[in-house]
Amino acid sequence: MADKVWVYIDQFKGEAIHSSWEAIGAARTLTEQLGGGVTAVVAGANVQDLGQEAIRYGADQVYICDDDTLEEFRAEPYASLLSGLAGEQKPEVILFPTTSRGRELAAVVAVDLQTGVLPDVTALEVQDGNIVATRPVYGGKLISKAVCSARPQLITVRVRAFPASEPDPSRTGNIETVSAVMAENDIVTKVSGYAESSGGVSLNDAAVIVSGGRGVSNNPSLTPPAGMDESQLEIWRAKQGFKLIGDLAEVLGAAVGASRAAVDAGYIPYEHQVGQTGKVVSPDLYIACGISGAIQHQAGMRTSKVIVAVNKDPEAPIFKMARFGVVGDLFDILPPLTESLRSKLSA
Repeated sequence: MADKVWVYIDQFKGEAIHSSWEAIGAARTLTEQLGGGVTAVVAGANVQDLGQEAIRYGADQVYICDDDTLEEFRAEPYASLLSGLAGEQKPEVILFPTTSRGRELAAVVAVDLQTGVLPDVTALEVQDGNIVATRPVYGGKLISKAVCSARPQLITVRVRAFPASEPDPSRTGNIETVSAVMAENDIVTKVSGYAESSGGVSLNDAAVIVSGGRGVSNNPSLTPPAGMDESQLEIWRAKQGFKLIGDLAEVLGAAVGASRAAVDAGYIPYEHQVGQTGKVVSPDLYIACGISGAIQHQAGMRTSKVIVAVNKDPEAPIFKMARFGVVGDLFDILPPLTESLRSKLSA
């Protein structure tokens, strides 16, 4: 009998995304209540090693498809493979990490299997044999508990919301090789290449994030280069402010984030945006500098384990959700904080 709980292992160029192991950790908590084991599904090219790695992280069985047609992620061949396996084996639930690939694949598989998707889930429990998923709604202002009545239940789990199991080299399990479903000529989508949009630590994977808002441009004491108009001066000041954000992030090994206001003003590229229309993150530590804390931004970071806010306005909404708050000018606070941390961490 097939396992009730499956996990899709997201990978890129043969290397598993860490949130896949977090999804296996979530799956193991479900099997404690539902019974059975955890089945992992691995697809790609040159991914044979991921089968054993999935077992070390907690899978009991692995379906692995290693085929040249799966070298690049394309929804058609990946969904056809996963939908076919699930249609045959009838799992109760399939978990996906909430990555761009995981979200797309879950949506297409749901159409294929005529079932539903519970996205961006932050907690799971079993009640009367049903899986109850907790997820933020209305921009994070409310928390919803939802059940999918169709089977299999497709669930994408929020990155860093569930702890990954520690890998155990002594674990054993069954690895079964399966064949690709679609031939290359039948796949409409072609991948022409990739371009890295930015360097540094990924927001999705970061344990620590230092973010800046509109307040990073409010330092009139800086002496700008001659000949700047008002709009150029604002951007120049903002870049100096984000340099302070970046310096602190570098010391902490953190990612740099930003509010929508800072992105819309042209201070920093969109890929740094945290919020309802940007990245949704759950780091261990989130440091918000010069961010007022609008609902749109809260929706992207309210599940952070510890929130620290630095803002001149003592009435800023961000302080209502921060565990630690500093009322003051970030230009006065960040430089000595960064130097102090650099000294302590390098000692």
